[in-house]
Amino acid sequence: MPTHQHGFNHSLDAVMKSLLGTAWRHPESAVRVLCRWRHQLPNLKSIKDRPLAVVDPRILRTRLQVQNDSLSSTTKRPGFIVNRNYGLFQNLVERRFAQVIESMGGWAHNQEEWRSFGIHGQPQLDRELGLFRMVLKRAFDLAIDSYKTARQENPLFWNLRNAFIRFDAAGLGRELKYAFQTFLMRSRFPKAVNELHLALADLRFPYEWYPATRMLQRTIHLHVGPTNSGKTYNALKALERARTGVYAGPLRLLAHETWSRFVAKKMPCALVTGEEVRIPTEADTWFHSCTVEMTPLNAKVDVAVIDEIQMIASDDRGWAWTQAFLGVQAKEVHLCGEDRVVPLIQDLCARIGEKCIVHRYERLNPLETASESLKGDFSKLRKGDAVVAFSRVSIHQLKAGIEKATGRRCAIVYGSLPPETRASQAALFNDPNNDYDFLVASDAIGMGLNLEVKRVVFESSFKFDGIGFRPLTVPEIKQIGGRAGRYRTAVQEMAGDTSAPTPGLVTALDTEDLPKISKAFRTEAEPIQTAGLFPPPSVIERFHSYFPPRTPISFVLARLREMSRLSPSFHLCDFTVALEIAEVIKPFDLSVSDRCVFLNIPISMRDERQIRALRAFARCVAELGSGRLLDFDGVINLEILDEVRPTGAPAQAVYLHQLESLHHIITMYLWLSYRYQGVFQSQNLAFKVKEMVEEKIADHLEQLNFVPSQQLSRRRRIRKLVGNVDETERHLLGPHEEDMVGPHDEGIEQWVEEGEEPLFAGEVEEDAAGAGAGAGAGAGA
Repeated sequence: MPTHQHGFNHSLDAVMKSLLGTAWRHPESAVRVLCRWRHQLPNLKSIKDRPLAVVDPRILRTRLQVQNDSLSSTTKRPGFIVNRNYGLFQNLVERRFAQVIESMGGWAHNQEEWRSFGIHGQPQLDRELGLFRMVLKRAFDLAIDSYKTARQENPLFWNLRNAFIRFDAAGLGRELKYAFQTFLMRSRFPKAVNELHLALADLRFPYEWYPATRMLQRTIHLHVGPTNSGKTYNALKALERARTGVYAGPLRLLAHETWSRFVAKKMPCALVTGEEVRIPTEADTWFHSCTVEMTPLNAKVDVAVIDEIQMIASDDRGWAWTQAFLGVQAKEVHLCGEDRVVPLIQDLCARIGEKCIVHRYERLNPLETASESLKGDFSKLRKGDAVVAFSRVSIHQLKAGIEKATGRRCAIVYGSLPPETRASQAALFNDPNNDYDFLVASDAIGMGLNLEVKRVVFESSFKFDGIGFRPLTVPEIKQIGGRAGRYRTAVQEMAGDTSAPTPGLVTALDTEDLPKISKAFRTEAEPIQTAGLFPPPSVIERFHSYFPPRTPISFVLARLREMSRLSPSFHLCDFTVALEIAEVIKPFDLSVSDRCVFLNIPISMRDERQIRALRAFARCVAELGSGRLLDFDGVINLEILDEVRPTGAPAQAVYLHQLESLHHIITMYLWLSYRYQGVFQSQNLAFKVKEMVEEKIADHLEQLNFVPSQQLSRRRRIRKLVGNVDETERHLLGPHEEDMVGPHDEGIEQWVEEGEEPLFAGEVEEDAAGAGAGAGAGAGA
């Protein structure tokens, strides 16, 4: 493809995604968008003749989070916006569907799978393809001619549009595949079975999934307020006064911190996370400190504390907070979080007939945003400053740069550090009587780690979310920046100091980021409307039992998602990763129960090494084979532990990626070892290997160099990528029309599960190559 044509395709797809999002929020403004762009989109009539563009998600992905609600069918939309906007989208859908069918294989190459969907020959398959294309056309006709785009009115169009805006062309392809499979199964079930499917997919009353909990008369205490207001402190005090109880937090490091707190007070406590379980051996009863996904729902306790309850709205992990809140069997349930969650929790408590007591807190010390940034100059750092970055490579490079520029020591704190190392680093920073003046930390400090920070400095106002770079949301900025300033430090407490607390300060490393950070502290986030749900294994298993034996579970999940009925207080969490895992393990003879276990395995589906390991682990369970760690030769690359750290930057990038993949694979093995103890038997060895890998990674990161010019160039480059959609939208809408768009959805904090920061943060190959620790190397993620 000619270079200029390729560039045009990229810009066209970017504009189309932006327009889809704009039309969704405010159709009148979208008219002006297209009016201004119509001269920049040549050959629109011949767009179907051009090859499909390769969409770069880092550039093209919008930050819009598409909600279940939409504009009603009575809203009038100009024909111009509809024809241009959805016409382009229809063309993309048609071309992507052709690629999906090609990837699925014709009848001759994939007979077994086609038979599971009731297809018994190529002529029948061709006929079904033609009918489905008519269904697609009908969906777009409804959107274009009748302005029906809501999920309730036009579910096929809504799902395709949602998948494209959230996950680009790859997500659109997956959605088309599941939609076509669902279409093929339309006539395979009699009316009675379809009615049964609808009954099983009725998820309107998830509180009924926990009958033992509903037998209790719980009291819900909701502690809400800004950071540094004492809400979690008071909730934990209630837990300490109880005889038995549970702490459930969003990150592994918070679970470990609470566990350490109880152990230090000689109170028996178990630590339970996805990859680690520590049970007291000298006590009959004990407290639990766990990640929220591991909340024990079958144990009756006096008090349960569920931290960061606003994450109940997360599209990825919200189901875990919903499950913990609705299912934990505690006489008192203490929820800690932001004030914007109050209406939702009160509504849920009213539905289950439980008393809700709201405790509101104010900050114990004032918080101010600085009028100036550091302008990239580390010499402007002051004792007690914490610089926040969003990947381990960035954290270590910043540490090296700060120590070189200031001649003072810099501590580091992030979730992936071993607990002992993290505790010692925090202690060094908190102690005013040494030369550890500064801290570089991940955004995990926003979750309430005990650090005596005077000023928070944002390295940037954007982060990598797994697909592309995006600006930080208002809640994220407030929660991270709110850690600045302590009401009274431990040293002041010991000295009996009762003076007024000093204000916490927030600023940015670069001047370009400061306006966004300052604006966030002047902005109120929208109230949380819904809680996340994911169908529990019992629902999936029952639903699957009414399908033919060879029906892929990915299709079952897709159909369950489509048929699910929800109350207005809930939304379905994202099925994308579960569907991808289901496809990977499809060839193996696993029970439905085993498949449901694998759906939740911690994995990055963007790493082919982890996908190969997933296949090997699934095969091992299916065949009841040897699950010893050393038996997975060729899948688990233990040989890299014997390799010497390379000297060249490109080789270092490959080396670091291999170590990171190995670390994730060992974590997967440990996760499975707690669920299949008789199969994955090398748990002790896996812990040892995990420790060795962490040491290798830490040794590599410690030797990273910092080149200011390269770091500045990188931040500018990524800032430009992040601002691409914003700038396009501002240009298209005009300088005086932003107020017509309405409030943007700020989204939900996407904290990395269990405190595992990414090693890199996007632009992996390029940044990794620049992250080498040799002379002149330094651009990192």
